[in-house]
Amino acid sequence: MKKTRFFNSEERKWVVIDARDKVLGRLSCQIARILQGKNKPTYTPNFLCGDKVIVINADHIRVTGNKAQQKVYDKYSGYPSGRKEITYQRLAEKNPTKVLYLAVKRMLPKNWLGKRMARSLKIYPGQTHLHEAQKPENIEV
Repeated sequence: MKKTRFFNSEERKWVVIDARDKVLGRLSCQIARILQGKNKPTYTPNFLCGDKVIVINADHIRVTGNKAQQKVYDKYSGYPSGRKEITYQRLAEKNPTKVLYLAVKRMLPKNWLGKRMARSLKIYPGQTHLHEAQKPENIEV
């Protein structure tokens, strides 16, 4: 007799998180848990059951210590001498939403399910967002 319960018809709601003066690592860890659905009692690891997350004020995220100068993001094109590096400070000036997106995406599963979870994350640098029609609820993280 099969006793395992699967909650495949889970309703996904929209939540708004204000990132003003929050630490990057702690905030991204909590966002990753919400995207995966680990904050719900109906969590299923092989199913997309997490909520959709809207992050506002992403340009006011802070890091502790000397990470602004020491933390380095790199990418590699695959060609010889195709490695490019950029510090946290320069990336935050250039695109403040990408810093939070990369932190959250690297905490999600490294498979097709993680890619689908990352699509449920919407990040905005300012106070306004475009998802008022979804009636999101505010969460204090």
